[in-house]
Amino acid sequence: MPEDAGQDPVPEDPTGQSRWRSLRLLQQDMDADIARLYADRGLPGLKPSFVMELIRLHAQGPMTITELAASVQRTHSALSQKVKAMREAGLVRTVPGPDARSKRVTLTAKARGVVGALAAEWRATEAALAELEAEVPYPLSRVVDDLRAALARRGFHERISARLAEDPEWG
Repeated sequence: MPEDAGQDPVPEDPTGQSRWRSLRLLQQDMDADIARLYADRGLPGLKPSFVMELIRLHAQGPMTITELAASVQRTHSALSQKVKAMREAGLVRTVPGPDARSKRVTLTAKARGVVGALAAEWRATEAALAELEAEVPYPLSRVVDDLRAALARRGFHERISARLAEDPEWG
């Protein structure tokens, strides 16, 4: 009798297949290239994920975390974590806000000293993305717009719920 007789079979791992993993990996690789540019320029502690908020604070002045989150279309929780990381990197500081519960986020001298370079990188990145999209038959920005239109017709929640209703494991 085989040694594994009577044992449950190994379950199928659905995570081996992912339609969008390659998109996440592509963005990760591109962010790594941007981070390399910062390292080449001598900008330690700067992450590509900080740049939009730093440029926005420079352009619009100090904001509460709630205002900054709305400005960059992120959740308050996500922005609060990011502000903490940017504060630890010496790029922003927080000061008391208009009421006892809020904090205003402001740039440090370190951030003000590099924000011009960050804006230049942003413009160069957008130009490089436009160039890249021109090389492919169906640009990613058009794909995103088309997916948003399709989801407006039938939402993602509804699509997933319909699939789950057919799956006995969801129960």
